[in-house]
Amino acid sequence: MREISATKARNKFGELIRNVTEKGETVVVKRGEKPCVVIISIDEYRKLKSAYKKESWEHTLEKLRRTVAKIRARRGDKPFKAPEEIIREVREERNASFTDLY
Repeated sequence: MREISATKARNKFGELIRNVTEKGETVVVKRGEKPCVVIISIDEYRKLKSAYKKESWEHTLEKLRRTVAKIRARRGDKPFKAPEEIIREVREERNASFTDLY
């Protein structure tokens, strides 16, 4: 990663574009000592954008509601086990598998 001043970036913008696109270089442009912007290739930008794409909380909530509805449709009126009961069963299965080893 290379750091340059805003003035130098303006004067050498063509060269910066070439280095970023051809060499995959990342350039941090500074005003004074403060970093202001980063110049990256369009491919790198697309990777970052897709990696950090976030859904709105409303969309996530709607997906959760649909999932809960599907689970309820499959289970019918059958009640869910208490978390403590599930943990107890898993521990019993685990302990039984350890006992079989000896």
